[in-house]
Amino acid sequence: MNNLDWHQIRAAVWRPHTQKLKAITRLDPVKMERLIGIETQKQQLVENTRRFLQGKHSNHALLWGARGTGKSSLIKALLNEFAGQGLRMLQIDKAELGWLPEILDDLEDRPFHFVIFCDDLSFEQDEESFKPLKSLLDGGLELPPENVRIYATSNRRHLMPEQQSENQASRVVDGEVHYADSLEDKLALSDRFGLWLSFYPPNWDTYLLMIDALFANVSVERELLHEQAKWFAMQRASHSGRTAVQFYRYYMDKDEN
Repeated sequence: MNNLDWHQIRAAVWRPHTQKLKAITRLDPVKMERLIGIETQKQQLVENTRRFLQGKHSNHALLWGARGTGKSSLIKALLNEFAGQGLRMLQIDKAELGWLPEILDDLEDRPFHFVIFCDDLSFEQDEESFKPLKSLLDGGLELPPENVRIYATSNRRHLMPEQQSENQASRVVDGEVHYADSLEDKLALSDRFGLWLSFYPPNWDTYLLMIDALFANVSVERELLHEQAKWFAMQRASHSGRTAVQFYRYYMDKDEN
């Protein structure tokens, strides 16, 4: 594993073919103030990260919910917010989670605080790659380094598909729910994240606030802009934050041409 100079870089990504960490030099410049409609989630994750950097009690975090609602952007904005206070970030795909122990060994004695970023994390029925993550989050003999937290995003609350038959096999005993063994195993993975943040599709008013924020420095008639932004969203059956950014790019490209 290569020895990166974390004093000079803010983030890296694991490259499986070379089995090395690659420094990221072109970071997403997204800022906290540009993330609209997720104030509660933003506040909780910022506070958890601040406590982590201060050496206080903090949790691994699972951000789950509808697509395009700002889960990944919020994590990336954390790096821009806290890099000056010693936060560093490392992204790894779910297929490479087996390398986590070696990566954590390399980070343990560094004078920084690291967030392992797992984007779009979910597992299919017969996948086994979640087991290293499950052990590292909580349950292995060796505790993970205190200067490392895992922040993951997912469209699934429990990260793995749930079958109707598993719910049917669950039962109630003395007023308590006892889940089927297979469902217990799936619930155990997401339960290891101490902080759960839920994300839901924004309403139209929030979507238009996002549009106004993106076009804050663009001279354009707002009523007409809102009509076009709504039309663009309806064509995609989505008025999420991602759709707002896509409309901004579409509009600016059209205007330039």
